[in-house]
Amino acid sequence: MARVEWAGASAVATALEVIAARGWLPGRIGVVGALPFSQYRLLAGGVPDVVDLNAAYTGLRLVKSAEEIAALRRGAALSDAAIAALAQSLRPGVSDHEVLARSEQAYVAQGGMHHIHYLGVTAMDEPALAVPAQWPTGRLIRHRDVVTCEISAAAAPEYAGQVLRTFTVGAPPTAVYSDLHAVADAAFNAIARKLLPGTRAGDLAAAAALIDEAGFTGIDDLMHGFGGGYLPPVVPAPGRPLPMPDFTVTAGMTVVVQPNVVTRDGRAGVQTGELLHVTESGPQRLHTFPQGLQQAGLPTQKLTLTTPDNPVTEQLSTPPSNVQLPSRDTSRGGLGSHADTSQVCVLDADSSRVHESPKTSLRPQ
Repeated sequence: MARVEWAGASAVATALEVIAARGWLPGRIGVVGALPFSQYRLLAGGVPDVVDLNAAYTGLRLVKSAEEIAALRRGAALSDAAIAALAQSLRPGVSDHEVLARSEQAYVAQGGMHHIHYLGVTAMDEPALAVPAQWPTGRLIRHRDVVTCEISAAAAPEYAGQVLRTFTVGAPPTAVYSDLHAVADAAFNAIARKLLPGTRAGDLAAAAALIDEAGFTGIDDLMHGFGGGYLPPVVPAPGRPLPMPDFTVTAGMTVVVQPNVVTRDGRAGVQTGELLHVTESGPQRLHTFPQGLQQAGLPTQKLTLTTPDNPVTEQLSTPPSNVQLPSRDTSRGGLGSHADTSQVCVLDADSSRVHESPKTSLRPQ
């Protein structure tokens, strides 16, 4: 039976005592995790060679076991329940505190655990916020607001889904938001089609070059590993002065693809993306909440989803060739316009129960 007891005032000192009690201290000890300087100095004073194993340990965490995938699938289902409840609560007069409370209740009542829930609210006609806020402010939802969110509910510590979406309240999107989301959708699809074993991180970043070509920029990471921690590869969005990781995609990884596109002045932006499982044949969705720019707050108590003519949902086999990207028209601060090529469908948002996703492949060609 394992022996578990208090480590005392200094865990490192206690560990060295326990090892020494066996008759010897090794010449080399590996460390995983953060170690305060005082504890490192104590360890290095007793052992000649202290080895940093964090990178090696992180590498082992990248490829998920079947048990981990099951936990992440459950986390995705809980996150879908949370965002469905969030969407249903987006009504004029409701505060962001209330919206997040209803979102939390949807997954806590089903055994879920807290991870993150970020919410951004601004006026579509006079935007002043491009990304979700990490802390609610008490702002009331208003007609013609746009709401962006990043939601993660967990099945176990660090095993959460992650879903990012954008909603307009009581009205269709303005031309600026329609353009932003069309570019974000196209970037998501372009990245996902390249999400195959053997692909380099730089190739994934290059797939999102269309963001800059459309006259927009990105914010936050374009993609990152997820599940058991915030993991490699952390691929920077266009415009972020960060080094490109030297990384190759491997089957069995789980990643969040999130091309969060914003205007160059940083006043308007959209969130779109979700957790994907990389398989030998391409990425697989773990979420079931609909993709696309969505309209909430309708009198019918329904949630309206706006999707491109060629929506990319379960399959990525057909490129969205008819998505019209904005041109570099400087008359709107670099925002171009395009004809509305969207279709609208109505989703029943009355239920926020967990529905775990089937093993649906996003198989690229």
